[in-house]
Amino acid sequence: MGEHDANQRFAAEATVEPDHIARARAHALELGASPISAAVGAQCAVIAAVSQALNIVEIGTGGGVSGLWLLHGSPRATLTTIDNEPEHLSAARQAFADARVPAARARFITGRAGDVLPRMNEASYDIVLVDADPEGVIEYVEHGLRLVRAGGTVLVPRVLGGGAVADPVRRDPITSAYRSLIHETQASPAVIGALSIVGEGLLQLTTVAAD
Repeated sequence: MGEHDANQRFAAEATVEPDHIARARAHALELGASPISAAVGAQCAVIAAVSQALNIVEIGTGGGVSGLWLLHGSPRATLTTIDNEPEHLSAARQAFADARVPAARARFITGRAGDVLPRMNEASYDIVLVDADPEGVIEYVEHGLRLVRAGGTVLVPRVLGGGAVADPVRRDPITSAYRSLIHETQASPAVIGALSIVGEGLLQLTTVAAD
């Protein structure tokens, strides 16, 4: 086992997932919702906490796991979660109820993100998490950057594509989109970007206030 693999395994094993999130994860996996890893979820929780986030948008519900991690970091926040799979939203609704998240703290929207996001108010949110269909990741990140306030953060898990992005031979559209997203945002003066390689990867983009 290489150093990278050993570090990845240690980080995964060292992350303690709260029981209510672990239960949501088990149900999400039964549905085939493929939630974010606990290591990435913990990073999202830290970012929500240090941001003192009050308004969060989640693109891709994942059975409620990522939303619960975000609210774990910022329990006073209101979360709007968007998914085109009613079953995933139903699972998230139940997971939030089991976790005793007040109903007023969660808003569930059934629909395609590409249809819903243009109707949402710009510069109104502290965090936008993008975890929907990877074919639309660049479009969704563009919407996310429009929706967050100055100093707000867009989070993109799975951005390393299971190792595909780091492989220069891989040129399929999804891998190329993730690679372009990373390169372009890291070079952009409009955001402060960081790429975490823990778990499936997490791209963090915090907007810079205009002078």
